[in-house]
Amino acid sequence: MPSYPHIDYPNFSFEVTHQLKSGARLGRLTTPHGIIETPNYIFCGTKASIKSLSPVQMREAKTDIILANAYHLMIQPGADLIHEMGGLHNFMQWDGPMLTDSGGFQVFSMGNPSCIDEIKGTNRKKGDSLLKITEEGAEFRSYLDGRKLMLNPEISMDIQRKLGADLIVQMDECTPYQVTKEYTAKSMEMSMRWGDRSLTAFEKAHDGKQGLYGVVQGGVYEDLRTQSAAYVASRPFFGTAIGGCLGGDDEEMYGILEWCRPYSHPNRPVHFLGIGRIKDVFKSVPYGIDTFDCVMPTRIARHGHALMKGVSSEKINLLNAKYKNDPEPLDPSLDIPASRDYSKAYLHHLFKAGELLAYQIVTQHNVAVINKLMREVRDAIKHDTLNQLEKEWIPD
Repeated sequence: MPSYPHIDYPNFSFEVTHQLKSGARLGRLTTPHGIIETPNYIFCGTKASIKSLSPVQMREAKTDIILANAYHLMIQPGADLIHEMGGLHNFMQWDGPMLTDSGGFQVFSMGNPSCIDEIKGTNRKKGDSLLKITEEGAEFRSYLDGRKLMLNPEISMDIQRKLGADLIVQMDECTPYQVTKEYTAKSMEMSMRWGDRSLTAFEKAHDGKQGLYGVVQGGVYEDLRTQSAAYVASRPFFGTAIGGCLGGDDEEMYGILEWCRPYSHPNRPVHFLGIGRIKDVFKSVPYGIDTFDCVMPTRIARHGHALMKGVSSEKINLLNAKYKNDPEPLDPSLDIPASRDYSKAYLHHLFKAGELLAYQIVTQHNVAVINKLMREVRDAIKHDTLNQLEKEWIPD
């Protein structure tokens, strides 16, 4: 096993403050840019921007932490420029904790377009950018200008160091659902080697300002998942991220969490990569998940969907004709103008008229709903009332 004598995390900590028999737990995650209570939700600012909202509006909605994407930022405007501008925090004017992912998911998505909805921000034919994935890394063409680029563990660590997020992620490859177990195993083993290369590159430039997460891979295979989780626990990562192919349905996805839990390091924060429906939060926190990220709250807002507590489908569609004459606001209890002051009739009108204000109002509302959800989940864990709370949010 490689040795990393210079990797510690003096400006970071994670403390489990309360845990239920189910496995759901409360924690305090300390970073150089602040402390967040867990479980918590990391909102996606893919290209150094939460779509439709400013950092001030994110704070108004009581957001604690956001993320940005290394792959997209290496293409535009480039990690060197962001570093020159003082890093992502200064570039975006966000003063709270931040995470960047490695770009590994984009490697997966470029090579396997049938397994995702879209490659964010591109108008190119899906899958036509990836050239090849080898032990060295992934070669691909920029979706902006076609230039050939490489992303590998060393480059990813360098990019994420320049971006300057508090929490960063090792380079990995995500396998699609339809590949064989043999392919999944070889890919997982390569991601483990990439994890060691990520640690080596991280150690060389480590200045105590970033905490590195290892990624659990292994697809839908229990023995591979447990092997990968044990690998991540054996290395000096700050946190654990569960990623890769998560199955063809919810039952498979939650089963993967069950497999991983006994093998994950008990004293490290556990992040669930790319998952974050309201249902997922309730089903996943009993498996010890501390943080989630997903584009869902902001993406669905741009299609007229407002998240709502107490609705079985988790959301309402403001484009529906029944809201044309509805004078009620979305949720006055959230006490922000977006949720309190505008009628559903007005929002219906804005979407029908194609007014951009609709995106802003409903996006902020959705962010506020998710933040309320996480506050209530934390309180329910403290009082062991998680099952009752789930019924309040998602009635049968």
